[in-house]
Amino acid sequence: MGPYHRTLQEELARLKAEFGYALLFDAHSIRSLIPHLFEGKLPDFNLGTFNGASCDPQLASRLEAICAGHGGYTHVLNGRFKGGHITRHYGNPAEHIHAVQLELAQSAYMEEFEPFRYREDLAAPTQVVLKELLQGLLAWGQERYA
Repeated sequence: MGPYHRTLQEELARLKAEFGYALLFDAHSIRSLIPHLFEGKLPDFNLGTFNGASCDPQLASRLEAICAGHGGYTHVLNGRFKGGHITRHYGNPAEHIHAVQLELAQSAYMEEFEPFRYREDLAAPTQVVLKELLQGLLAWGQERYA
């Protein structure tokens, strides 16, 4: 096991020991159009829970509802990105470790062509959704394990 995964495993164990549970939000961004991998455009927010195996279904529902509450964006739960290695390997709801992956389409905050310019006009409202997702994740943990 390399240093990244060792550190992640140790931190999850520390959080679980301190709080009785741990929450992992594994976020990435990706081009919205990748023709050699898939047809069409990706949704803006792609949530993955390994088809419900990496987190409590109520947590997934809460995060999906947050995305749905922002009508200017598209979203999917367990679409093309169901959860990568980190989500699959570390998410274990039975052990009170809940992992969710987010693949954020780059078109939600930047130009996807050269010069790949950051777009504050796109990024600012996207940041609102990201903040709500993280707040929803934390609130769910506090409510569930209170």
